[in-house]
Amino acid sequence: MRIGELSRRTGVPTRLLRYYEDQRLLRPDRTGNGYRSYPESAVADVQQIRGLLDSGLTTEMIRALLPYLCGPGDLVPDPGSVPPETAALLQGHIDRIQSRIDCLARNRDRLSAYLAAVRPGAGAGGGR
Repeated sequence: MRIGELSRRTGVPTRLLRYYEDQRLLRPDRTGNGYRSYPESAVADVQQIRGLLDSGLTTEMIRALLPYLCGPGDLVPDPGSVPPETAALLQGHIDRIQSRIDCLARNRDRLSAYLAAVRPGAGAGGGR
């Protein structure tokens, strides 16, 4: 299929599909006239890339991880196939996510305490 059809089927703009190709996340064939030609599996590949991006992974991390994924519908890599440097990359990302969660929780608790002080009765969950 050509890039326009892949865009329609995935809801991802052609500009982003070209970017994924530039980042070596997608590797379309080229027809004799230079058009990109994607296999049917590209639909699932793009959906998987979008899911990984939405989870906060960078294109660099996705590029390192893609070869070790079990399949388009399964975001859990085969544990025996992931090299230590890729596992370390993922662990670093997990650690950064946890740091953000901890920071958000502290900020939520501080804001809730402040709100409770300035508006008695509006504590945890009270002003949503």
